[in-house]
Amino acid sequence: MFNRQNISKWLGALFAPIEKNGAFFVFMFVLGLLCTQLEIMPYYLRNRGAEPYDLSVPELFLDIYIVCVLLTLIPRKVRIFVRTLLYVLLYSVAIVDMYCYERFESTLTPTMLMLVGETTPQEAGEFLTGYLSWDIVRTMVGWVLLLILVHIVWTFVRCPLRKQLLKMIALQIPPMMITGLRAILSLVVAWLLIVSVSETWDNKVAIHRMFTYDTVGQVERELTRKDQANLYVPIYRLAFSAFANHLASHQLVQLEAASDKIQIDSCSYRVPNIVLVIGESYNKHHSQLYGYEKPTTPFQKALAEEGSLVPFTDVVAPWNLTSFVFKHVLSLHAVGDSGEWCDAPLFPEVFRKAGYHVTFITNQFQSEAKEAVYDFSGGFFLNNPEMSKRQFDTRNNSLYRFDEGVLKAYDQLKPKGQAHQLVILHLMGSHVEYRARYPQPARRFFTPENANRPELNKKQRYILSDYDNSVRYNDSIVYAITQRFIDKDAVVIYMPDHGEEIFDGSPFMYGRMHGANIDYRLARNEMEIPFWIWGSPQFIENHPSDWQAIQNAKDRPMMTDVLPHLLLYLGGISTPAYRPDYNVIAPEYNTKRPRILKGTTDYNTLKK
Repeated sequence: MFNRQNISKWLGALFAPIEKNGAFFVFMFVLGLLCTQLEIMPYYLRNRGAEPYDLSVPELFLDIYIVCVLLTLIPRKVRIFVRTLLYVLLYSVAIVDMYCYERFESTLTPTMLMLVGETTPQEAGEFLTGYLSWDIVRTMVGWVLLLILVHIVWTFVRCPLRKQLLKMIALQIPPMMITGLRAILSLVVAWLLIVSVSETWDNKVAIHRMFTYDTVGQVERELTRKDQANLYVPIYRLAFSAFANHLASHQLVQLEAASDKIQIDSCSYRVPNIVLVIGESYNKHHSQLYGYEKPTTPFQKALAEEGSLVPFTDVVAPWNLTSFVFKHVLSLHAVGDSGEWCDAPLFPEVFRKAGYHVTFITNQFQSEAKEAVYDFSGGFFLNNPEMSKRQFDTRNNSLYRFDEGVLKAYDQLKPKGQAHQLVILHLMGSHVEYRARYPQPARRFFTPENANRPELNKKQRYILSDYDNSVRYNDSIVYAITQRFIDKDAVVIYMPDHGEEIFDGSPFMYGRMHGANIDYRLARNEMEIPFWIWGSPQFIENHPSDWQAIQNAKDRPMMTDVLPHLLLYLGGISTPAYRPDYNVIAPEYNTKRPRILKGTTDYNTLKK
């Protein structure tokens, strides 16, 4: 039977984990609060809408309490050692996370961890020499260092203080009162646990769900959900970064295995200069070339009217995420094939092994400390040193404020005296923020006043005009690219990675609706894309049958995951990996092939 004393004893057990690990609980709770509150402050001062994670207090309490329970289960002598290791780990990770936020305006990311793994001892020494200084103490990192100092002082003074406190309690407080106090504190702990679990359960489920995925792409999709996991403390961000790099390493192993099996039977170099231009976030229905009422693409329209540019009318992207599109466009694996995208070789490596000089200039996929997981997901297989060496002879190593920087980089890096070259230019295009995608005021052509969209409010008309200006600026960039090959036997193929919502249909919004079901309205804005092929005068003269085939194919249904097979044909590369039924200009092309969007919905079946 339970008497009052047994009940008090059982209730007191709830408070025991905190009582036995009091310093750990208090200092780690304060450390968590410092990280969750301070790291948002610089951003909050610039952007008043930013706020710290609103459940950081209950989730901190729950997480630290669980750790204290586990520590309590360990024998005391071992517990002291384990606690010390946890202190070293948690303080160190917090310092690194806070330092990264101070120097790079970003907390720990998978890319940071990847860069650390690729850093040599000499580079590490140069980094520490260049970035570590006493000035760091006056930053947010100083608060963590101050907490560590207080903790050290407490460690030295707690023993005598504890003895004095125990004597005072023994002399002045009856044992029954102490037992009752423990019971009250345990009730408070029980109430806090119930509140914490109920409020943070969804985030715990989301964190667990994220760490069960098998690929970086699946993790990226998780982070587009409205109920995405909130990795609110540095140790979670470190665990996530390690997990993402672990998943990426698996796919890199698969890619290397696939690249080892590349077989080139012969190469005729049918077209000696092949240029692929990949844009960003381009809504086809904001292109004058495709009937938009505003003059957003005067150069492309002029090229089409003179007959050197063929716009394809029925092309979609397989995803509305850049990284997913890149994986499918670069890989010879197509949607619907068995296996994964990384089970097939990447076409730049096939071209390089066939004898083409391959140039890759990107204004997005460069490894940077503050790189978001989306760019990490799309670029890890491009930025890995071994895979980069296998695919590219020449590539840039910096980003540019505007896409004209890509043109300047090509002019500086273009190969001299190369008879055959494949050039891949990856633009920033119309990526949000749209107003940052074109030089102002020099390239501001459209204004909110001439938007002619009375159903939109003033802010929406500003965003719309910025978007259209970015499309017009992009037009000048792609035109300049074609003119760099005007005197060569060359083709330029243009495609963006995906489309973009830009107030075309209710609900009026911009960006992308990642979690939405795919209906035609969404597919029209986010998956239908402009796609065209430009031929130089020499190409049109030297390859009349191929130019005719391009013109004949302009209305064929296509999804950009099969683009590599068109490129292999244009390169004259004979390989078992080539599929003529995937080559949109080949007689064998399969016009009935399902075009599966986001791995779920056949675009061909959507009601327009």
